[in-house]
Amino acid sequence: MDRRTFIAGAAGLTLAAGRKGSAAEGAKAPYRIGVIGHTGRGNYGHGLDTVWREVPGCQVVAVADADEKGLAAAVKRLNAPKGYADYRELLEKEKPDLVSICPRWLDQHRDMAVAAAERGVRGIYLEKPLCRTLAEADEMAAACEKHKVKLAVAHQTRYSPRLPIVRELLRSGALGQVLELRGRGKEDKRGGGEDLWVLGSHVMDLIHTLGGDAKWCFGTVLEGGRPIRKDDVKEGAEGIGPLAGDEVHALFKLASGATATFDSVRGAGGEPTRFGVQIFGSKGILELGTGYLPPVSFLPDPAWSPGRTGKKWLPVTSAGVDKPEPLKDAGLHGGNVAAVKDLIAAIEGGRQPESSLAEALAATEMIVAVFESQRAGAPVPFPLKNRQNPLTTIA
Repeated sequence: MDRRTFIAGAAGLTLAAGRKGSAAEGAKAPYRIGVIGHTGRGNYGHGLDTVWREVPGCQVVAVADADEKGLAAAVKRLNAPKGYADYRELLEKEKPDLVSICPRWLDQHRDMAVAAAERGVRGIYLEKPLCRTLAEADEMAAACEKHKVKLAVAHQTRYSPRLPIVRELLRSGALGQVLELRGRGKEDKRGGGEDLWVLGSHVMDLIHTLGGDAKWCFGTVLEGGRPIRKDDVKEGAEGIGPLAGDEVHALFKLASGATATFDSVRGAGGEPTRFGVQIFGSKGILELGTGYLPPVSFLPDPAWSPGRTGKKWLPVTSAGVDKPEPLKDAGLHGGNVAAVKDLIAAIEGGRQPESSLAEALAATEMIVAVFESQRAGAPVPFPLKNRQNPLTTIA
């Protein structure tokens, strides 16, 4: 079975194979899980702590949280035998096989991931965004490669059972030649730079996996209608680091020959949201939202104009185009369950997870490239030479 079609049928996964010591013990011992959170500083992400209760063969052995009340609540919520104020102590004393790095705040993602890799974990499930800079991402990648650790990022849409149908529509030529991909954030009060970092992580990941590698980026970041400057740069929310811009516009050239765009304007969000990706081909359009069972629609119209041609949008489900959805939507939780099962299968099968560290690094580089292009005042090629936050040196 191809790993991209594995996700929808992951429920029957056998977890004991390949675990350290399991063959010698002759028993199906569970994977030992460590959970790392930080109440008040990203908390426990979008359910990255509780997901393990839904995965047979996994047992949460400890949780770490520097906040005393938060730690007590987490121990109770997860029925964890032990709680630690310091995640490093958890890693050293409990020696978990797998860890969830849960905080939405990304200022400690690099330190937590490197510490886990260096202390012998086999797999990491990490809340998005990946980290603050490409330099941090490079260090995470080096640590995971050195210690043979698999790392999966919580881009839950990557595990949607509808995504294989989208890929098949692209592969089969039903969309024709792919000409462009358009992505937008939620464009709420975070619109602009924060939207690009926090929600653009999902969008860039989808553009990359469906459209291919980016060759260059030409980005514009504005504040109050003018290009950002040094005095616009402030410390971003959720540990992002230096941040600016209430409006961003980016054009990418993809190796496939198609172009991709990402746009976000603060306060311009639609209802329902436009958050997601549109794929325009010579024979029609695909629209893809986010989530475990995201809204997906196909317009078989080469004119891209249903009002003029009379063509209709067709729903896309896990069963195919214009077919009833046989599955119930489990929300982000469903994506988390599929993701950690895939992570374990990747460990046992000697492959990378569907939403791997390398994939997340590619999405992060697309995000950083928008700010780097604004700083340089010109298109920037991939891979980026500047691995630091471009806003630290903007004029």
